Amino acid sequence: MRWGKALGERYRDVLASIYIYNEHRGYTSLDRVLEAVRARCPDEPAFIAEIESHRADERKHYLMFKRWFERQGRMPLAVGRSCGHIDRFIQWVFGCPIDELDTAAVIADGGLFEQLCRVIALTEQRGYAQLAILLRSPLVLADPVLTRIFRIIYEDEPSHFGPYCRWLERHDRPTALWRERAADWCIHKILMLAVLPVLFLDAGASRRTRWHDDGEDFTPDTRGDRPAAAAFQELRCPV
Repeated sequence: MRWGKALGERYRDVLASIYIYNEHRGYTSLDRVLEAVRARCPDEPAFIAEIESHRADERKHYLMFKRWFERQGRMPLAVGRSCGHIDRFIQWVFGCPIDELDTAAVIADGGLFEQLCRVIALTEQRGYAQLAILLRSPLVLADPVLTRIFRIIYEDEPSHFGPYCRWLERHDRPTALWRERAADWCIHKILMLAVLPVLFLDAGASRRTRWHDDGEDFTPDTRGDRPAAAAFQELRCPV
């Protein structure tokens, strides 16, 4: 029984460490996306507002995972780009890390902008499908707070991939190409069948010494930029 409990705790620790990394990567990457969208689609304020809301949600999700770890009394495992779905997808499609993505080129080239929209939409759709699986997992359901976090994210997800799909449809562009779907599938399998198990079995994996958002500056009046404790209230749990 003790072993079962320890393995469950380890699984949730690894899972939450991967998710908090991806949520942080998500909202910081969306800053670059917003730069491109505002420049390329200045006459589409509703589309811009939807992406701003998406960015705020990603930040909110990050804060909830941050507070979950604070309540656990430990820092997340020190995972990096190898655990990031969007990191791998951008590298696969554009041939460079997210941080090196040429925003000016994306703004200037309609084909690149469409690709970026499809990559984001497919990433969010993959996340939505994976959350449906996690919310049926006994290992996740054993932690009511973590379950609530995943349920909130699951409820938010359709509003994340929807704007990009609708934009592509409005402009008569495909919402996904077969090679992009193939890349998404391969990345998911690599993460699930290789990266996650290796991290789970690595008993000596180090933990972060600083939070992902240490030193970042945020506008305090946006929905996603609340203190971690305030964001955690959405879980209807005591801080």
